[in-house]
Amino acid sequence: MILAADRGRMEKLYHMGKSIGIDLGTANTLVYVKGRGIVLREPSVVAVEARTRRVVAVGNEAKLMLGKTPGSITAMRPLKDGVIAEFDITAEMLHHFFNKVSGSTLLSRPRVIICIPYGVTEVEKRAVEDVTLEAGAQSVALIEEPVAAAIGSGLKVGGARGTMIVDIGGGTTEVAVLSLGGIVLSSSLRSAGDELDEAIIGYMKRRYNILIGERTAEMLKKNIGSVHPSADRGNMIVRGRNLLNGLPATTSVTSAEIREAMQEDVSRIIDCIRTTLENTPPELSSDIYDNGITLAGGGALLAGLDLLVSQITGIRTAVAKQPLDCVAIGIGHVIESNDELSGIVTFRSR
Repeated sequence: MILAADRGRMEKLYHMGKSIGIDLGTANTLVYVKGRGIVLREPSVVAVEARTRRVVAVGNEAKLMLGKTPGSITAMRPLKDGVIAEFDITAEMLHHFFNKVSGSTLLSRPRVIICIPYGVTEVEKRAVEDVTLEAGAQSVALIEEPVAAAIGSGLKVGGARGTMIVDIGGGTTEVAVLSLGGIVLSSSLRSAGDELDEAIIGYMKRRYNILIGERTAEMLKKNIGSVHPSADRGNMIVRGRNLLNGLPATTSVTSAEIREAMQEDVSRIIDCIRTTLENTPPELSSDIYDNGITLAGGGALLAGLDLLVSQITGIRTAVAKQPLDCVAIGIGHVIESNDELSGIVTFRSR
């Protein structure tokens, strides 16, 4: 028999739960646990049986299957352009990550703060809340990705001075001007890391008649990709399939060629930054000129991007100290700071 006092303690434990933050990205998912920091960083990839849709692998294990699965298994990204494309598969993926960081007992159901791109529809917001609760969360709150990225980059978003954050993720690029703890102006662009990979794949087809996979394109971008001549990074041997004879093929690709492949999508990102600056109120424009522009997200690591943005806008531009982790760190800061928690997010339970 459970005594009343014991039942009270159990109920208190249940309602306290474990607070975690999730950077649910198109390319990668990061999980921050209160008091422990970032404890999980895995690709947002799920492998499922084609006929039954049963999940067979999640995260790192599933990413290794991209482009290599038999007809009976499909490796997919359940998020597209920063929003949920496959509800059930996303729920399974989050449930898997919850179990890895929190366990699978009733008392371990977490309170979750999860990021969303700025400007998504109410339907898309509701989908993120529903999928998080379906995955096993006790309650869920949403935070806009540019706000989390700015906090995680160390920007002082609570003051009256304007700041600008450019968060280049896998599915979206978010350009935002923040002041007094909120977003004053923001632009969202579907040109981001995934589109850069696709551009490299298309370039290799046109230039060399060689078909490469997503993983190879991503390696080219990370290893020798640059957006400014002063940041060229040599060359790299690429292996793929010759489109003319169907046989395996090998060629050497230079950093300048990868820059040419990505030029159109990078130009869209630069134009988005310029347009946002042009629409920024004069008082905040002056603040941004003084404070500079901060680049976050995986795309911020493109060699020479900070220099290119600075040259085109005339504003000092810097890459955040931990660009890949900025959103997760920002959510974590909100979790750890109880005073800020009540002002920025509101939890929803079942």
